[in-house]
This record gives sequence, structure tokens and C-alpha cells, in this order.
Amino acid sequence: MKTIQFKDYIVRYLDYIDPEDYSDSKDTLVMLHGLGASAERWLRVVPGLSKYYRLVIPDIIGSGYSDKPTVEYTIEFFLEFIQDFLEQLGVERMNLLGSSFGGFLAAEFAIRFADRVKKLVLAAPAGIMQSSTRVLDQYIMSALYPTHDNALRAFKEMAFDPNIVSEETVKDFVNRMRLPNSKYAFMSTLLGIRDSRDFLSRISRIKSPTLIIWGLNDKMIPFNYARELEVIPNSKLVIMERCGHTPYVEKPEEFNDIVLKFLS
Repeated sequence: MKTIQFKDYIVRYLDYIDPEDYSDSKDTLVMLHGLGASAERWLRVVPGLSKYYRLVIPDIIGSGYSDKPTVEYTIEFFLEFIQDFLEQLGVERMNLLGSSFGGFLAAEFAIRFADRVKKLVLAAPAGIMQSSTRVLDQYIMSALYPTHDNALRAFKEMAFDPNIVSEETVKDFVNRMRLPNSKYAFMSTLLGIRDSRDFLSRISRIKSPTLIIWGLNDKMIPFNYARELEVIPNSKLVIMERCGHTPYVEKPEEFNDIVLKFLS
């Protein structure tokens, strides 16, 4: 766990480098979490992926345990953050993996900075739905009213198998959503996604080889939206069965196999 400063704000991130195996030639994989999440959301896939890549996983500004300033959380603000973050870490080119809101950011970054993204992985990216879903509404409710029961209900609805939801996940979410300015940052980010209405008209500009992963049983962002992303040139869609919105949590080994095969 490390921190950097972006503008006047402290940003927390995880940096996985095996001191016995790491070399300058080892590719970097930057991983961007979803709305209201933190870097820890990726922990179940870290052991398998860190064998082959340096993993850089930020708590995106306004999320996790990074600062949550009172600013407008627009796509431009987030892209400025990612640029500055990568510059401070000395990462010029990378593989980029994003889930949900993080997938939306990863796609936008790949559109704007095509020469910096070697390969792109999008796990059920946000930004393409024209209306909400019941499960998304429940998740928003759990962020605004972060009780144990609200959060537990939201995470169980998000998963195919509700038994996969751990008590640690629920408690961590509730604790983070009770931090100062968390609710404001959450809702401002949600508005920033909503205001990027022309996202679908831009995704065909992505030049990086792209892997799209979707849980067949995703009720947060239903998998039928995956077809909207097939306009991305040089893209491949993989549907993971018996998975909800976070296949990297529900089936980490299968998820890693799919991602590593694509990246290699």
C-alpha cells in the first residue's frame, strides 16, 4: 500500500511488485475498480495476475480510502487524475483493466490516449445504459443509506451466488460510505457517468486490442448491453456463466485464465 498526491489530495494505491521476480521488462497492468468500490475489490485475482504483471491498483480519487474533495467528478477530472497518477509512477504504456465504472474510465482513457494502452480489458463497463436497473437502484440506496442490511442486500443482488458475499466486504463498504464526503463523491461520479451521453458514439475509436468480459447473470448492467461494444475494432467478447456483475470476485481463477490468455 502506497500513497501519492494529486493536486492537494492524497490518493492511496496498491503496487504489486515481486522483488525476486520483477524486472524493468515486466509489463504493468493497471486495474480500475467500480463505483463506490476500492482497490481491495480486486484482491481475489491478484495472486494469479501478479505472477506475470506488475499490478497497479488505485483507490480512484473520490473512492476507497483516497481523498474525496468537493469538486465536480467529471470524466475530464478523472482522466486528469489517471494521467497524473501514471506519470508519477513512471508508467508510459500499460495494459488496462477496468470494471463497471472503472471500465468506463478505462475505455475513455484508451480513446484519448491510444498509444499508451497496449491491451484493454473491460468487465461489464458502465456508461452504456440509458436507464437504471433495480439492482443498481439498490446499490445506490446502500451508498446513500449505508447500513449493514442495505449493503448486504445490494451485494447479494449483484452476485449470481449470494453466498459469495463476505461479511468483510459488507463492513468495508459501510465503513467507507460513512467517511466524510463519500456520499457526495459517489453521487457526483454517478452524475458524471450520466452526463457522458455520447460514450457509445466514441467507443469505435478504441484502437487497442480489447477483451470484453460479462457475467451472464449480471443484473446490475445486463449482459445484453455487451453487444453495444462489439463496434470496438479488434475486440472479443467472453460471457462467463453463473456470474453476476463481478466475475473477478465470483470466479477469480476462470477470470484470470481468460485475462492472461488474452494479454499473452
